[in-house]
Amino acid sequence: MDPITRRTMLAGTAAGGVFASSLARAQTGPIVEPKRPGHGGTNPGPDNQTIDRMNPNILVPPAQDHGTLPNLRFRFGDSHMRLESGGWTRQITVRELGVSKNIAGVNMRLNAGGIRELHWHKAAEWAYMLYGTARITAIDADGNRFVDDVGVGDLWYFPSGIPHSIQGLGSDGCEFLLVFDDGEFDEDNTFLLSDWFKHVPPEVLAKNFGVSADAFAKVPDPSELYIFAAQVPGPLDTDKMAGATQPPNTFSHRLMAQDPIRTKSGTVRIADTKNFPASVTIASGLVEVNPGAMRELHWHPNTDEWLYFIEGTARLGVFAGSGQARTFDFSAGDVGFVPFAMGHYIENTGSTPVRFLEIFKSNYYADVSLNQWLALTPRELVEAHLRVDQATIDAFHKLKSPVVPV
Repeated sequence: MDPITRRTMLAGTAAGGVFASSLARAQTGPIVEPKRPGHGGTNPGPDNQTIDRMNPNILVPPAQDHGTLPNLRFRFGDSHMRLESGGWTRQITVRELGVSKNIAGVNMRLNAGGIRELHWHKAAEWAYMLYGTARITAIDADGNRFVDDVGVGDLWYFPSGIPHSIQGLGSDGCEFLLVFDDGEFDEDNTFLLSDWFKHVPPEVLAKNFGVSADAFAKVPDPSELYIFAAQVPGPLDTDKMAGATQPPNTFSHRLMAQDPIRTKSGTVRIADTKNFPASVTIASGLVEVNPGAMRELHWHPNTDEWLYFIEGTARLGVFAGSGQARTFDFSAGDVGFVPFAMGHYIENTGSTPVRFLEIFKSNYYADVSLNQWLALTPRELVEAHLRVDQATIDAFHKLKSPVVPV
């Protein structure tokens, strides 16, 4: 049975909690049970049932939802797609998700051989590989040289101002998520190599490089590059320079090689400066939640949380204090946001695992477990607040379990 449609989302009438039969016949699809009998009504006007079915907790929110929290979700599929000869890119910034002031995200695809032009930007760049393989290059301010090949589940981090490139490898290139530590970031406003060359007088270029001014006469217009087609490079060793020194902290990290925090209901892999020292402004967690389970009730005591959903379906319930709460539905490609210190949970609502990234503008990952807090608080205090019995208090967990049930 279709769980919900906009034309059948009614909550019942005072006369019996159901539609009159004549009204029911006028609607399409099945009648659903209301979450709050006696509240709501049909929507016989214009609608988009495909979208409605993807957002059942927005269309008919839990009875506990209340208040005027801002939108905390945006889908990459609703972002502008920039198409280039070597691939494509799209972004979610404060312009698309207004509540996210500190973090912006970019979803990018590079075809086999496709190059993201040599560039740098003011914001630091963190990345998670979603598909395929890529070659990344960079140098730091001390002339240390970095080159590496990255695959699915790998991370990289380039500090602000560090020049770098990305190129798709293999037979089908790659796709990845980029995260920037500035919500105002704009991928159309980066420092591009070709753009700079086009805006320096030829005699200055000649003096700088010690060559003829004519040597740079064929530099392409910046509109030709950005993400452009090229040949797949050779083996990694061919791009390594003999005698070159490496940065003191590697710019890449093998996240999937970590032993995860594991419960019977899912896993969590955390990357911050404890195990990825270069990533000084972005901390992250890769979470997998099995069907019927959820990321436990918790909050983050250090900063906002930016979420990216890789696969599966889930609902996010956020508690904002002062009687405010709101629930959102998510699927692959969606971005979510939880403002600083707000309590929340993420529940798997599908029949397959849900996987998502938790991203923070911070050098460390931190969360506070509601379960653990209550288990480590004097029993009399907990009982006085919640009026629960001893058996319930005994069920609380003194050890943190990020994915429940355990």
